[in-house]
Amino acid sequence: MAPGYSTLTGLSLSNLVSPTVSITLANTIDSGTFTPLGSTMSFPHLPGFCRVTASLKPTSDSDIRIEVWLPIADWNGKFLAVGSGGWGGFINYDAMAVALRRGYATSATDDGHTGAGASFVVGHPEKFIDFAYRAEHEMTIEAKILIKAFYGREARYSYWTGCSGGGREGLLQAYRYPDEFNGIIAGDPANVRRNAWALWLAVQTFKDSDAYIPPEKYPTPTHISRLKSTQ
Repeated sequence: MAPGYSTLTGLSLSNLVSPTVSITLANTIDSGTFTPLGSTMSFPHLPGFCRVTASLKPTSDSDIRIEVWLPIADWNGKFLAVGSGGWGGFINYDAMAVALRRGYATSATDDGHTGAGASFVVGHPEKFIDFAYRAEHEMTIEAKILIKAFYGREARYSYWTGCSGGGREGLLQAYRYPDEFNGIIAGDPANVRRNAWALWLAVQTFKDSDAYIPPEKYPTPTHISRLKSTQ
């Protein structure tokens, strides 16, 4: 059992909070299937873990929600922060579950707002900054504090993984906080320059009829069936 287990799951959390950090939940989740409150998704085959939820308020207009999951046994000694997609607004439980099954301590954030759209930006410039990079950074700081309190030592290695919006987040963390992670997987980053290049490439391709496959040549179910039969 981890050295800090009783501290995080009990009532003595005063040394882990500050004027900008509030621990909203710290409890034990038994091994098996976990269904977050209010979610329709269930995550099977999870090891037992300590689940910590917190609210971060680096500015007066910030409301960043984070979760940190800490394996009770068989921790691999590493930390994996996971990103979100699109405009964020949710905790990426699916990616956290994958990380936990592999023995990582893991964390995620809702990027400082709820909902899939960008309406939160209007009249809230600080929330936009939270979404852009601050929520991920503040989450990582708090996750590392909790990891050290729980296990009595820091993670040997810290990583980031994310795709699309999460890829963009990873690139921004690497640029702004180069010492924060030992490695970053920034999959298909939602980067304006990259997207502009992709659109230009598509326009150039469609100018030449010999450079792309027309719809009438797309494989039909019959073609696919025949290909599978020859494998």
